[in-house]
Amino acid sequence: MNIVDTLTQYAVQYGLQAAVALGIFISGIFAARLAGKYTQQSLERQVLDPPVRLLLVRIVKIVVMLFTSMIALQTLGVPIAPLIAGVGVAGVGIGLALQGVLSNVMAGLSIIFSKPYKVGEHISLLGVHGDVVVIDIFTTTLMHADRSRVIIPNRKIVGEILHNFGEIRQVHLTIPVSHRTDIELALTQAGEVLDQHPLVLKDPAPLLRVTSLSESFIEISVEPWTAVANYIAAHGEMNTAILKRFRAHGIEPPSSRHDVQLVSG
Repeated sequence: MNIVDTLTQYAVQYGLQAAVALGIFISGIFAARLAGKYTQQSLERQVLDPPVRLLLVRIVKIVVMLFTSMIALQTLGVPIAPLIAGVGVAGVGIGLALQGVLSNVMAGLSIIFSKPYKVGEHISLLGVHGDVVVIDIFTTTLMHADRSRVIIPNRKIVGEILHNFGEIRQVHLTIPVSHRTDIELALTQAGEVLDQHPLVLKDPAPLLRVTSLSESFIEISVEPWTAVANYIAAHGEMNTAILKRFRAHGIEPPSSRHDVQLVSG
């Protein structure tokens, strides 16, 4: 009977506190969601990159949850000051064990605020390249030309040489022609192909010039600009279109034939 009375006494004494603490914690979850939603809506009216908005929303949610959790623990009678001190000591050990994760976080914050690249731009670094599709706290995700995803830890990016193509790329085509070719005609025909091609940008203007002379051919460089998403398609289509145009106007490719003259006596 004494055991029953003791359990009843503890249930009466601490049950209400536990119920209140649980209610505060559940309320904190809903409050964090509402605060995050309100923050998201407020930040959407500001000129901010999506990763910055995502970071600020997460910070607001974490702060609300920490605040309500501390109130819930205090309601249960848990002393907050020693708990905070213990969490601080444990945090040092956890920080040492998670150096790689924390370095990714710090690198992610550096990328988000310094903006060396943005979502939608084409970048090349660490031997890989692709379109930036996600910038997160821990990683940056690139979409490769073959539609595969390249996920790079942020700590690998900061401090490395990064080539940012932006949202447009320059197509580099080299076309060898015979020495008998009328160069002005060849450049004119190539320029007309670029003017008529829907994937070629008018600004910046394409570059057309002779870039190399050798014993067997003359090399013409054709360098138009196109959107990053159209780079591969534009490269192949322009090669085909220029080849057809040159054939139609009798512009010959270089020949591997050699004329040999024999001189007697």
